[in-house]
Amino acid sequence: MSRREKNGEKKKRKGLKVFGIIVLVLLIILAILVGSIFWFINSKLSKMQTVDIDESDLAVSTEVEQNLEEYRNIAIFGIDSREDTYSKGNRSDCIIIATINNNTKEVKLTSVYRDTYVQIEGYGLDKITHAYSYGEAPLAIKTLNSNLDLNIKEFITVNFDAVKEIIDYIGGIQMPITSEEVSHISGISSAGTYNLTGEQALAYARIRHATGGDYKRTERMRDVLTAVANKVKTMNISQLNGLVDELLPKVYTNITASDIFSLFPSIASFNITESIGWPYETRGITLDRWYGVPITLESNVKQLHQELFGEADYEPSENVKNVSNSIIQKTGYTN
Repeated sequence: MSRREKNGEKKKRKGLKVFGIIVLVLLIILAILVGSIFWFINSKLSKMQTVDIDESDLAVSTEVEQNLEEYRNIAIFGIDSREDTYSKGNRSDCIIIATINNNTKEVKLTSVYRDTYVQIEGYGLDKITHAYSYGEAPLAIKTLNSNLDLNIKEFITVNFDAVKEIIDYIGGIQMPITSEEVSHISGISSAGTYNLTGEQALAYARIRHATGGDYKRTERMRDVLTAVANKVKTMNISQLNGLVDELLPKVYTNITASDIFSLFPSIASFNITESIGWPYETRGITLDRWYGVPITLESNVKQLHQELFGEADYEPSENVKNVSNSIIQKTGYTN
């Protein structure tokens, strides 16, 4: 993909256009609707599946902790499980990093491409999507932190069944289907605009073997979530209440109800300013399978910190540089 095409795609990523962010949107809507009715909010949030993780094993260095002290980074995972299970064996088919500036309340969203070639502790160089499969959320978070110099300690996971059921609950979504996409969606025989069921929308969002590959695939995911978000905005309180009851039991997270309550005073100030895809520069390679190789990991991490945190002269950590060199030695790709 050319830089011009990537820039064009980047412009399309403004606003609520990434998989998983619907979880945060619905929590915010819930907070606004019920206001100070503490017991009601708590009864809703208690439906979430919560887990404790050991923050000391998430590969957040002291230097990164200090450098990013003004930012809260939260990992959002969309896993390929079709059941309410979040254990090993489920790949993170979609990975988003929500970056919150604690001072300005600006929020930036970064989609990490699932095939990105990185270092996974204990497993060597591999696709980043496999980190969740190997070690669930803790290893997936650790992989993001160690390869991107981040300070992620919190996560939200949603499986694809949740997305399907939400779309069915709201009565489907309108989506234009191209002639190339028709064969991937059951019940559709020609190009056109259709009201997709949850199953059809999920199939549409997960199309991989078509023009644009994973880049276009992540765009479809964002388009589906945009359509969902727009339809949710038209729902009344009773409908939203039912939707939250449907969604929250399918949310798996280490963010506690008290953590969410602590965000409420600042909710009105939050402003999603940008959504991007990472890595910026990649090149495909087929080894035992196909991988998206960052060209190079070091330069991509440097650019990420410039864009997310305004660090014009950011110098990646020695660990990132070492992993970057390992990728170069394995692939031979320097440009």
